[in-house]
Amino acid sequence: MQCSFGDEKLSGSLCLMDCFPSSSDKKTLKRTVTSHLNPMDMKSSSSSPVLTDPAPINKSRLCIHSNLLAYPQSGASFSSGKHINIPRKKPGKLDDVRSNGWLDAMKSSSPPRKKHIKDFSIELASDETDIADYSWMLKYPSALNSFEQITNFAKKKKIAIFLDYDGTLSPIVDDPDQALMSSDMRSAVRNVAKYFPTAIISGRSRDKVGGDLVYELVGLTELYYAGSHGMDIVGPINKAVSNDHPNCIQSTDQQGEEVNLFQPAIEFIRMIDEVFRTLVENTKEIKGAKVEHHKFCASVHYRNVEEKNWPAIAQIVHDILKQYPRLKLTHGRKVLEVRPVIDWNKGKAVEFLLESLGLNNHDDVLPIYIGDDRTDEDAFKVLREGNKGYGILVSSTPKETNAFYSLRDPTEVMKFLNSLVRWKKLQEGGRSMNNRWSI
Repeated sequence: MQCSFGDEKLSGSLCLMDCFPSSSDKKTLKRTVTSHLNPMDMKSSSSSPVLTDPAPINKSRLCIHSNLLAYPQSGASFSSGKHINIPRKKPGKLDDVRSNGWLDAMKSSSPPRKKHIKDFSIELASDETDIADYSWMLKYPSALNSFEQITNFAKKKKIAIFLDYDGTLSPIVDDPDQALMSSDMRSAVRNVAKYFPTAIISGRSRDKVGGDLVYELVGLTELYYAGSHGMDIVGPINKAVSNDHPNCIQSTDQQGEEVNLFQPAIEFIRMIDEVFRTLVENTKEIKGAKVEHHKFCASVHYRNVEEKNWPAIAQIVHDILKQYPRLKLTHGRKVLEVRPVIDWNKGKAVEFLLESLGLNNHDDVLPIYIGDDRTDEDAFKVLREGNKGYGILVSSTPKETNAFYSLRDPTEVMKFLNSLVRWKKLQEGGRSMNNRWSI
């Protein structure tokens, strides 16, 4: 069924205008509608929420920055094996973390549980909250409901799939060590990797660190892996592409295959080691706080910490960062992450992997990135600004994003991946794509 707002058309199982009986409601909704017939033509009007630090850069032949450090190697030095004792500040002296917006950012990463996006194909608008949800769904439509539109655009193109892990392939849980993929999701990812180049770009470490390992959690050899938010990448060796980046070396993976190992923050390993130990020592008295070592970044989880103690955690991280001017803070979903100040993020990791696969800057390639976190916004932004592909945000609550489409949870992600496999099988079998998809 199709309905029109002026020159724009929306397809779906229900015309949204029918949900609003009054003319005033229709006018309100109409003003929220943006272009949905072809989201690739949309222009981004919002900036990435991820903290960025632009740096002077020189491009290699891979078009990857060969000068990654945003600041000269100055500031606090770091020792080997010792942690810094940060004096605990009294609650009345937490002006630093309040004035710089850290606490607001921590609270914004924890939206109210009651506000969930409803299925607008079967629900009717009953109040302003519902109207806001429907407006958000119009701006970032479901990738399941828009599947035919996505695959129509993907015809005669080579799809490349990029996936976040936590909150995308596995549910968000109180204990990060228990964030495991289901057997059904594992099967879905394995099948996608058989038909499309597929990579997982996670904030977790790629190598074994404190029992936290992307490869062990996923356990699929068909994939490419990028840990530490793209600062630790194992990619394919493409002899047709010259890779002369100083931080990229040829190595072998666990199966003995030759791969490119790219670690743009390699010189920060000892510094992150020291910060990790300091964070563990200074948060040990805060009930529920958990510190993780991800090789090139350190994470402080406060999901299980009482909100009244959040300022204390923020102040500890703030005071440690003051000792390390070459490190910075980024916010995730109830997690504070300390990482190097380098011009590198998940968006750069996507570009690096596409280049390594020989797929960058090709009109016949359609990258699709699926993620749920603020750190995924850099990848969404790269795809949107370059009209390169589709970003799909996984979220059960409305939020601003650089993505084109949305999915509500890992269950919908699995449905989308399975649908891609079915579509590809039909493509290879030469069957008609005129049928509507039942997802």
